Amino acid sequence: MPRPRTPAAKAKATGRDKHDKGRFENRNEPLVNDDVGPPPDWMTDTEGALIRTAWVVTRKEIPWLNSSHRGLLEIAASIRGRLMAGQDVGVQALNLLRQALGQMGATPADASKAGAKPDGDQADPSAKYFD
Repeated sequence: MPRPRTPAAKAKATGRDKHDKGRFENRNEPLVNDDVGPPPDWMTDTEGALIRTAWVVTRKEIPWLNSSHRGLLEIAASIRGRLMAGQDVGVQALNLLRQALGQMGATPADASKAGAKPDGDQADPSAKYFD
């Protein structure tokens, strides 16, 4: 089974559109230029405050999200908010969170496919010997 196509917005955010110009030139993807926006109004009670926090944190962690990702982000923020509240979430909820993050391109495997760089400066210790 082939690997799913990288969305143009994700390619632009990670720099893949410049690396593989030919791959992204003639894409006829629907252009969604609007941002994910603020959390939904239903996130208002005490538990909702943590879900709203999870929404904001996830939105910062995944910069290429747009309005078409709102449903997936609601799922991810709901489960993540429950985790932040210290509630007991089951294996099925954690698996659903993993799937939602994977669909939004936020897992380490997806980031490596998109060419994202790891956090921090990690110099190769053998570089001083071979450069």
